[in-house]
Amino acid sequence: MAKKKPEKKAQQSPEHYVPRLKKRYAEEIVPKLRKEFDIENISAVPQIEKISLNIGLGEASRNFKLLEAAQAELGAIAGQAATITRAKKSIAAFKLREGTPIGCRVTLRGQRMWDFLDRLITTALPRVRDFRGVSNKSFDGRGNYTLGVREHMIFPEVDTNKVEASKGMNVTIVTTRSNDERTRFLLRELGMPFARPSGS
Repeated sequence: MAKKKPEKKAQQSPEHYVPRLKKRYAEEIVPKLRKEFDIENISAVPQIEKISLNIGLGEASRNFKLLEAAQAELGAIAGQAATITRAKKSIAAFKLREGTPIGCRVTLRGQRMWDFLDRLITTALPRVRDFRGVSNKSFDGRGNYTLGVREHMIFPEVDTNKVEASKGMNVTIVTTRSNDERTRFLLRELGMPFARPSGS
């Protein structure tokens, strides 16, 4: 009699994977937002729509190798390919022509967005030298928040042995149905380490 082959354990498919922060948002933070701001309609609760990462390189037009390196490094940080950004108009004072490469960017949504935000808060920001928290003032009045990162090498996905020069980058968190106060509350509950106001 032939022996039965042992059944393989079912593995969790990517379709069923729920990022840790997304789960926390749905189970813990949404109820807090509704209570804090007296939101009756669940669809009116602010949520993160996308996160844009951008590296600007003024010398990109003169050093395409530097631009290629930045594009690869940003892709490693984001977990998806970055695209090259180009000047929208010519600026004679900067010797810049329309269409000239000036940097690279990537926009994250869904699982990758949540995973990146988790890594930013728990892994990357704590690696900033003499870190005292992120700015409380970088909101745009419509509930979106932009964080400036001076050194992209705080992300462990970047191979520091291959980096020729440290690069700064901007991280813009775009929310829906929100304002600055609600977004600040949302980000703080997610673990964003805002700096304490001076004198507190």
